[in-house]
Amino acid sequence: MEKDRFCIDAKSVMERIDENTICVGAIMGTTFTGACEPVKEINDLLVQVKENKGLDIPIHVDAASAGFILPFINPQLEWDFRLPQVRSINVSGHKFGLVYPGVGWLIFKNHTDLPEDLIFYVNYLGDTMPTYTLNFSRGSGMVLAQYYNLLHLGQSGYTNVMNNCMDNARYLANKLTDSDIFELVNNLELPIITFRFKNTPDFTPFQLSQKLRERGWMLPAYNLPDNTDDMTVMRVVVRETFSRDMAETFYADLIKAYQILNETEKEHLKPNVSPRRGHHVT
Repeated sequence: MEKDRFCIDAKSVMERIDENTICVGAIMGTTFTGACEPVKEINDLLVQVKENKGLDIPIHVDAASAGFILPFINPQLEWDFRLPQVRSINVSGHKFGLVYPGVGWLIFKNHTDLPEDLIFYVNYLGDTMPTYTLNFSRGSGMVLAQYYNLLHLGQSGYTNVMNNCMDNARYLANKLTDSDIFELVNNLELPIITFRFKNTPDFTPFQLSQKLRERGWMLPAYNLPDNTDDMTVMRVVVRETFSRDMAETFYADLIKAYQILNETEKEHLKPNVSPRRGHHVT
């Protein structure tokens, strides 16, 4: 991260790759800001590198958050297996796949993209079978729950759910920016709102987050990583259960908490004046 850049870009990738690079990782929905990295630009760069230098460098896309969102709200955006250098993608079903923790998916474009070194064979179930997962007992309930959602909701159902999440996210984001207290840090490509104070008050985002807990809200507040660690942001992830009414309530509580802290800090900043000595009446 840099002051004016919160995710990787093709230029920074070019500066870091060489003949020892085994993969480039790109994130769709970064942890800190919810931004989507320019996978197509990175892919086009790596295609040129392949043609000019003979280096076939694959891309792994971490789409833990965006993998169940972008195909439904922005299907034209190319970040997936339509790009030749994208060879593997991981997605979290327990995020916007609408399933409880913990289920996730690691998908390879082709079986040849899965290195043989990662595969081992087991025969304790009566037959020899290949596997590249961690080998321990685990319930399959979440896999069945994901399968149920895929069948039950289908493409149209997921599209409706994700569009509703985006509508509510845009609504709340507009309320935040219209308040003239906050400003957005991201471009709202996903229903993830990252914001900060527009002007620096006499209290911190951490104090605002703590104040909101009194109303039952858990608002993450944190510093961004190195090079931008002097910036503190707050984040709201708009899930399918976050309704328009809930957005209104959250916004009202947020502004109220801000006002209370603002007034409290003003009182603390007042000069200490000794009270006048008066008569005691008994």
